[in-house]
Amino acid sequence: MSGLSEKKQQQTDPFYTKSADEALAALDSQADGLSDQEAAKRLEQYGSNELEAGKKTTMLQKFLEQFKDLMIIVLLVAAVISAVVSHEVVDALIILAVVIINAIMGVVQESKAEQAIEALREMSTPNANVLRSGHSKSVSSHELVPGDIVLLEAGDVVPADMRLLEINSLKIEEAALTGESVPVEKELIVLDGTDIGIGDRVNMAYSNSNVTYGRGKGVVVNTGMNTEVGKIAGMLANADETETPLKRNLNQLGKFLTIAIIIIAVIMFFVGTMINDQSWVDMLLTSISLAVAAIPEGLPAIVTIILALGTQVMAKRNAMIRKLPAVETLGATDIICSDKTGTLTLNQMTVEKLYFDQKQLAASDEIAKDNLAIKLMNYANDTKFSKEGNLIGDPTETALVQFGLDKGFDIRKEGKVEPRVAELPFDSDRKLMSTIHQLADGTFLVAVKGAPDVLINRSTSIYQGGKEVPLDETQKAAILENNTSMAKQALRVLGVAYKIIPSLPEDRSSEVIENQLVFTGLIGMIDPERAEAAEAVRVAKDAGIRPIMITGDHRDTAEAIAGRLGIIKPGDDDAVLTGAELNNLSDEEFAKVVTQYSVYARVSPEHKVRIVKAWQNAGKVVAMTGDGVNDAPALKQADIGVGMGITGTEVSKGASDMVLADDNFATIVVAVEEGRKVFSNIQKAIQYLMAANLGEVLTLFIATILAWDTLLPIHLLWINLVTDTFPAIALGMEPAEKNLMAHKPRGKQSNFFSGGVLSSIIYQGILEAATVLFVYWSAIQWPAHTAENMIGLTAAQLYDLQHGDALTMAFATLGLMQLFHAFNVKSVHQSLFKVGFFKNKAFNYAILLSFVMMMIIIVVPGLNDIFRVTHLDTYQWGIVLGSSFAIIPIVEIIKAIQRAMGKE
Repeated sequence: MSGLSEKKQQQTDPFYTKSADEALAALDSQADGLSDQEAAKRLEQYGSNELEAGKKTTMLQKFLEQFKDLMIIVLLVAAVISAVVSHEVVDALIILAVVIINAIMGVVQESKAEQAIEALREMSTPNANVLRSGHSKSVSSHELVPGDIVLLEAGDVVPADMRLLEINSLKIEEAALTGESVPVEKELIVLDGTDIGIGDRVNMAYSNSNVTYGRGKGVVVNTGMNTEVGKIAGMLANADETETPLKRNLNQLGKFLTIAIIIIAVIMFFVGTMINDQSWVDMLLTSISLAVAAIPEGLPAIVTIILALGTQVMAKRNAMIRKLPAVETLGATDIICSDKTGTLTLNQMTVEKLYFDQKQLAASDEIAKDNLAIKLMNYANDTKFSKEGNLIGDPTETALVQFGLDKGFDIRKEGKVEPRVAELPFDSDRKLMSTIHQLADGTFLVAVKGAPDVLINRSTSIYQGGKEVPLDETQKAAILENNTSMAKQALRVLGVAYKIIPSLPEDRSSEVIENQLVFTGLIGMIDPERAEAAEAVRVAKDAGIRPIMITGDHRDTAEAIAGRLGIIKPGDDDAVLTGAELNNLSDEEFAKVVTQYSVYARVSPEHKVRIVKAWQNAGKVVAMTGDGVNDAPALKQADIGVGMGITGTEVSKGASDMVLADDNFATIVVAVEEGRKVFSNIQKAIQYLMAANLGEVLTLFIATILAWDTLLPIHLLWINLVTDTFPAIALGMEPAEKNLMAHKPRGKQSNFFSGGVLSSIIYQGILEAATVLFVYWSAIQWPAHTAENMIGLTAAQLYDLQHGDALTMAFATLGLMQLFHAFNVKSVHQSLFKVGFFKNKAFNYAILLSFVMMMIIIVVPGLNDIFRVTHLDTYQWGIVLGSSFAIIPIVEIIKAIQRAMGKE
């Protein structure tokens, strides 16, 4: 093992706590870089500077994984039973087709999820400028090793984690990693403390961040999976896949059905063989028929179709769904943890306030284009214009130029009239930048921009009332008061000043140029909140959803934006927690206080995951929005991750369940409403199917006890596959019920049977079974065919004819009653007259189609022989239709009683 490895093993203190010389010594490196031989040795030892691909599963493995679901196993058993015992091969093939389609969709979605880490791997810059034995050379970033000396300049992507050794006005944009919207101004100071957040490590540069200004040199301290981005990739690879409420509910339903089916089938078998003295073979077949009747074969396909229809609606409203269950999960959301930068805000620095001539003006106020402060903020500025007219440069400086353009001041034209002839670049020590411009009269204008407190100390006059007046203590106090006022509003404040000099001095040092200035004004800037975000927050709160802001930005900025958006009350400092404060809390301690905080500032990717997990452990369904690499682990951990389509990195999109095409926080609220509608419609479909299946099971069970022969397996299969499926799918297209967003989230513990659905299934199933048994009994008791009008038939032939009619009436009643009952299921509690009979066109067509298919097998010669049914006369059809329709008024009466009892 080399000396470097031993040193790194002994290393406990992070590099930002070391001086440049200490960092070089710890890495066994030197200022002029490693030799090529040493770099090659370290590359072999530490491996390539790239992220691990991770262990991948084959397509076959992914496909087989899909068959571990209990509901799928139940369906496969049903397919075998249908094919082998009941000889219903077509039914078995349909069930198998549903299972295979679901498995294929699962494989496709899982493959898409793996793209998140791949996107991270592809983000690294292809080349880096390094010093090897004192000579600068360009090498592949994958070949970098700890101890390498890397040169940075504006426009570069930082190729690895580095301790900075030299800087020249270096600024690095780290928003994707930290969430901070403003580029970080780097310094060479040694930091004290081992728990400093990434955004505050000003002497470090991190892999995949962007150099926006200046130059620098640093020593590589970590490569590949050991970088901060590598840690994020590791978190993504190791994150547990959260079980969606939909999957959890379907699993619960599968377990419930399995247990119920086994119990009822066993009881039925023993009743038939022990009490009614029937053969065990016949009872086995009957029990199996009951099991098939109890399984809603089309449920997975119906749920998939309803979810797919939901994705289409959401896509039209700019919410792109990557994983189907996310549609329904949105409807259960209790908490929306949102990244600030680029999600709740524009991720675009904007001038908001201007203090000029003793007045504080809003950016929207009328301000003349020849305002001196506007001129100075544009002159002392390094922003460039692209060929297309876009602004290129530091976000703070481009904001100043954009403000000038908005007010009619175009630096491109003005700069030609009064050209820049000299400059003093920004320096983090003096916190100023100055440019010198030649005026038409031969004199020179010095335009200065920088920290207000520094400018005040270097100013002797102030521009006031169109002239220069001496700067006294009263005026200084007014400037500082306005500076503090803006800062409390989380504005980034810059000052501008100037002076006129007769000639260009040979000594252009700061002491000569940036003294005896005329203070002119203050500019307050911020990454502003999106115009629609505050309304979206309000709607979310009204729907019982709690918005949580999580950001890498400073505490004051986060608190101000959250107050402006309505996430917290303005100035509510107790609702804000920083990453450093979170570090001091154990998971157990944090779990006790997590509900107290709505804003988290200066956080790291690990913090975001902790926050999401804490809310999940509190039993909440959590959505997480974000656009940066730093958001990816939390996006994957959340019950539903929401990525940004425009500003979002491919990493964040790949880790998301849903992507907002318009980066609009308000779109999430629209998606939540659609998610609630989807869940409600799935509930309706399940209520319809389960009530129908319960009716069938009870009919068979009670008939077996009474030794009646009511329904044949072919009848049950036809009803399950034809009269059940089309109406159930159409129920998934029902419009949202009124005041859907006025209800509180249904919660993690709710399921498909919540909200009165289970009780409705039970009483409606009993009602269906009782009606069918009554029709069968009445048809036997008062047959249309009697000995008087059927002279010449034997008693056995007459019984067969009467029983055939009774069987047909029971079959027709069950099928038609389920179609009428589909109207009842349009709402669990609301009256059908309030919901509307025919608003859903797809539903109307589905009912008509199922009715026609039901009638064809009864009335068409040949088909009725296959299904063993008879032709009915008008009297018999009257009983069938009247009994079938009766379920509508009966259920309406029960709903009215429930509403009166306050069970809505």
